[in-house]
Amino acid sequence: MTMDEDRDGFAAEYVLGTLDAEERAQADALMIVDQDFAAKVRQWERRLGELNALVARVEPPAPVWERIKAGLASTGQAEGLHLPEVPAPPVSATRTDAPGAEIILMRQRMQRWRGFSTITGLMAACLVGIVLVREYKPDALPPELRPGRPVVERIVEKPVEVVKEVVREVPSARPAQFVAVFQKDEQSPAFVMSVDTDKRTVTVRQVAAERLADKSYQLWIATEPGVAPRSLGVLGTDDYTVQATLAAYDPAVINKATYGISLEPLGGSPTGQPTGPVIHARLLQVTPPQNP
Repeated sequence: MTMDEDRDGFAAEYVLGTLDAEERAQADALMIVDQDFAAKVRQWERRLGELNALVARVEPPAPVWERIKAGLASTGQAEGLHLPEVPAPPVSATRTDAPGAEIILMRQRMQRWRGFSTITGLMAACLVGIVLVREYKPDALPPELRPGRPVVERIVEKPVEVVKEVVREVPSARPAQFVAVFQKDEQSPAFVMSVDTDKRTVTVRQVAAERLADKSYQLWIATEPGVAPRSLGVLGTDDYTVQATLAAYDPAVINKATYGISLEPLGGSPTGQPTGPVIHARLLQVTPPQNP
């Protein structure tokens, strides 16, 4: 039995009046400090409060008192025995230390347990009756008490189409790379130029060209034959020169143009056109054909 069930039974016995004086004092003190126990007592008072009305009071037969007097006479008791005039105490104040209290307490307990047993028996009989009617005459019961019909589950199988996603790896298109080689002679290049058509930048590497302290090399572009070339800037003194000087030209124009590098006075051509010897080159695509 759990602690909660034990406390619930203790509350029921308190309401029925079957506890002794010490136990009732404990229950009275517990109701003061424990609201949950007090609530259980009130619940049992509501449940059992009508039991006395269901069972009529029964007086003990006269021979019972005669047997009690005979038993007391054998112990040397005085004559003139009679039942004590003790009023029936309330349930919550029953004492077991007063004269004749044990007889009254036994009588109260017998009456309450007899009523409780009667109610319990009636409830069990009703439950058995309902079970029998459900089994043999279910139509006599209300719809909510009738046994339910067995539920038949229907399983419907449907084909499920599985969609498979096929992912193919497609090589990403990279911008084409173009290179132009400016030859010094038949064996060695003077300059190598690469063009990034996506960023419109030019990178020139000085390879075998002679480095002169009082001269500069200048890069030119001729978009069409017969058209004067335009300067793309003076090359630096380092091995690599990177210039963003093609922003004004379309990729098609860049690819078809002719490029030249001339030797000029220090700082570049003073006239805006090549004044010294010029070497020419055209762009050559060095990336695979599938790229633009």
